Amino acid sequence: MNDNNGNSDEIKYCSICHRSEHDTGRQLDLPNGGHICPDCLQSMMNAVGSINYSDLMKDLMNGKIPEMPAPDKEQTPSSDEEKKDGGDERKFYGDDSTKDDDKKNPDRGPTVSFLNLGDIFGGGGQRQQKVKKKKKTGPKPVFTYDNIPAPHLLKAELDKYVIGQEEAKKVISVAAYNHYKRVKTGTMDDIDIEKSNILLIGPTGSGKTYLVKTLARLLDVPLAITDATNLTEAGYIGDDVESCISKLLAEADNDVDKAEKGIVFIDEIDKLAKKQNLNSRDVSGEAVQQGLLKLLEGSEVEVPVGANSKNAMVPMTTVDTKNILFICGGAFPALEGIIKQRLTRQTSMGFSAELKDAYDKDKDILSKVNNDDLRAFGMIPEFIGRLPIVCTLSSLDEDMYVRILREPKNAIIKQYQKLLRLDDVELSFEDGALRAIARQAMKKETGARALRSIIEKYMLDIMYEIPKDRNIGRVVITEDYINGKGGPRVEIRQLEYKPQPQIEDKSKGQQTKESTAPQQAAGGTLC
Repeated sequence: MNDNNGNSDEIKYCSICHRSEHDTGRQLDLPNGGHICPDCLQSMMNAVGSINYSDLMKDLMNGKIPEMPAPDKEQTPSSDEEKKDGGDERKFYGDDSTKDDDKKNPDRGPTVSFLNLGDIFGGGGQRQQKVKKKKKTGPKPVFTYDNIPAPHLLKAELDKYVIGQEEAKKVISVAAYNHYKRVKTGTMDDIDIEKSNILLIGPTGSGKTYLVKTLARLLDVPLAITDATNLTEAGYIGDDVESCISKLLAEADNDVDKAEKGIVFIDEIDKLAKKQNLNSRDVSGEAVQQGLLKLLEGSEVEVPVGANSKNAMVPMTTVDTKNILFICGGAFPALEGIIKQRLTRQTSMGFSAELKDAYDKDKDILSKVNNDDLRAFGMIPEFIGRLPIVCTLSSLDEDMYVRILREPKNAIIKQYQKLLRLDDVELSFEDGALRAIARQAMKKETGARALRSIIEKYMLDIMYEIPKDRNIGRVVITEDYINGKGGPRVEIRQLEYKPQPQIEDKSKGQQTKESTAPQQAAGGTLC
């Protein structure tokens, strides 16, 4: 079926190598309904140029016309056919029957042995090839977008993976519930429900990306994560705004219907703020914001299939973005100062004066953000209007760091415990050690990302020494070890000894022991 532009929705397969257009690029149509890819066409042209035309003309002058054998069939002519055609008259350059002649006649030109020309001229037909789908890894999805759960059930699942950020999880649960309920029902009456995209604002390491990843995994929808720093205005070096839709289509295994129900997360959105220096064109700032307007609101865009860039050899497809949920996230590092300046705008003299340092120690200053602050930061009003849901994430404190180490399903401590359990070693952390790790992470000011780097540093020697000694049964990470005042506590396996049963000597009426030497049990217990 062809669309208005003359493009066909049918996937074409090469009649020679049987690869699809997803792998080879645009293919040429043959008169008999077949197709040929650029690689096979180039190989055929190279083969034609290497044929010895002098020998070919001699055969044609003698009435010997080489015939094309049927594809995928190794059949030899019968004796009647040999008599009728004259034996050597059925020779084809490149067939196995000409190998002996090539040995006898070394001056003979090269032969075509890697092309099955019968496939091109109607002999082979098309062999449909199934496109391999990506194998999904990780836990099975809990919900689906076709059966979207209530917001409180979705938040309860998010609580198992994300620690803290209660307001953010509540906002995302309600937004995802309303969005996919709108996608499922569609427009049932005159009232058209508009799409509500989300803007996440929070310091680095507060869990913006991890929250979106967890949501997409729970709902079993394709997720495309793109970095706004790579986006530039169309026509300049870099990725254009349609590249995020190409990534989403690739995550959906080139299934357009599935991609149109996915989630696109644009990280580092604060890097698209308008630049203060207007001496040059802002190709990676305000221009990109204007290019994202049509995607956020909902429009049909043409994206390449199986590639990130548009060119003549890549097939194109149309994706409608009206049902795609866009989530933008950024740290907005200088936004706190803009909010403080707005809150302390009143006069500093008189009875209604406000202190300039009244909000310096406020950790939740980002929760007081509004559209005026975002506009002063450098976001254009049209872009802010298409992100109606603004959600802020708070910075992490010491208690949240300890909970992140211990409570989530995929907690860092549980990962190391599983690694050592494969070596039959038990790993445990003291409460003081977890507190010491949390205090070190707070000093780095990189959020939850600092936890893994800290634990990696202290677990390096332990992971190196444990495989050497099979007698180690348990390792305890102490607070002194984290503070650099001692080492971890290592406990050796304790061997179990079983006393041998007493054997009664009936002749003497006495009980004797068969052996007094202890025997080692098959399995040991930990101290």
